[in-house]
Amino acid sequence: MSFAELGLEPRLLTAIETKGYTIPSPIQEKAIPAILAGDDVMAAAQTGTGKTAAFTLPLLQRLAKGHRAQANQVRALVLTPTRELAAQVAESVATYGVDLPLTSAVVFGGVKINPQMMRLRRGADVLVATPGRLLDLYQQKAVKFNQLEVLILDEADRMLDMGFINDLKRILSVLPKDRQNLMFSATFAEQIRDLAKGLMNQPVEINVSPANTTAPTVKQWLCPVDKKQKPALLQELIVSNKWTQVLVFCRTKHGCNKLAKWLVGGGISADAIHGNKSQGARTRALAQFKAGEVKVLVATDIAARGLDIDQLPQVVNYDLPNIAEDYVHRIGRTGRANQTGAAISLVCADEIEFLESIEHLIQKHIERDYIEGFIPVHALPPSRDLRSLKNKKPKKPKLKSEQLSLQAPNKRKPQVQSPLSKSNQRRSSTAGAGDTKVTKQNPWETSNRSRKRPAR
Repeated sequence: MSFAELGLEPRLLTAIETKGYTIPSPIQEKAIPAILAGDDVMAAAQTGTGKTAAFTLPLLQRLAKGHRAQANQVRALVLTPTRELAAQVAESVATYGVDLPLTSAVVFGGVKINPQMMRLRRGADVLVATPGRLLDLYQQKAVKFNQLEVLILDEADRMLDMGFINDLKRILSVLPKDRQNLMFSATFAEQIRDLAKGLMNQPVEINVSPANTTAPTVKQWLCPVDKKQKPALLQELIVSNKWTQVLVFCRTKHGCNKLAKWLVGGGISADAIHGNKSQGARTRALAQFKAGEVKVLVATDIAARGLDIDQLPQVVNYDLPNIAEDYVHRIGRTGRANQTGAAISLVCADEIEFLESIEHLIQKHIERDYIEGFIPVHALPPSRDLRSLKNKKPKKPKLKSEQLSLQAPNKRKPQVQSPLSKSNQRRSSTAGAGDTKVTKQNPWETSNRSRKRPAR
């Protein structure tokens, strides 16, 4: 099937051809006709399946037939969980709508609000926004929804995971009831269905891939290594394999900064993006990475959500994620649009339970590759048989009264974490705050003084 057979108009087909796409992906093939027909759509699709274009293309076609947005009004609202994803969606809207008489805008936090207010005075046919900044603009009467025709929730599961449910309810309460609703999510989890009940009208359900599956185009393997040797091993992999572009995931903001600084000190161009970075710094780092000016981009899960980098060859899990589902999203940054990619995880003995949770989720053991010179002193235990993990619910870690009192006010992190050992419980409580415990002596510095760096 071609894009022309989906009912898209010539101007959109030209934009698609310019992007180099010829055949629609499964999610595009099923979602585009339903959206063009005016149906509410509830779609589950994994990262890298082309879901942004799946709602952007039919949305632009429908809007092109109507009246333009008036001052401070919007006709279509796209809500995303992160700034990076908002910028990515806005870029897609501008790219595909280049030949259409439509206007678009993007608003998110971390930058000055006044320029955004000035931009919205002219109105926008398509507004891409993060929930918090949208509410700020609404409260200041900078945006109105009298003309709203379509609402799109992109990465709906992530918005709920990040604690945006109350913001979403406040936004929904001020929108007109007569509208088309589109929801795109990685899964149809129970909380997603609960949200859909009060939002959608007899939606068309689309599920193009099983939940929590990894793309066959991504080769996965892991390297067992001691924790203090991880930075040196990463450097060795980059140098020996002559990697020119690699996205590295760390669990904490502090860890991102620390690793990026270490790599730069070793002669490898690197930068970090995370929630504590200004939006300008994050945008510059991403632009330099895409342009090849920065070889390694070190990111947290939040900052990297929604990153769309053409033909990204490698993704490295420097730290395994606490949440097994995040592993799927991480490695989905590579192997996109039928391209091949590689996902490498550096795993120490302390992370065995995280590893088992991931392997249980994807229902396969990840191949292990021991690197000469980095054989761990503390051996990574063998993973348990997948059948022994199947249908076994994770145990909730036992928390002391002090830990419960500390966690009680944290309403922005509703995620259920993988089972942790007693030692890892203490570490995860600090990691959730976006920082790691700093000891008097840096273990990296100790190992680095006694070890030669690989020749380049």
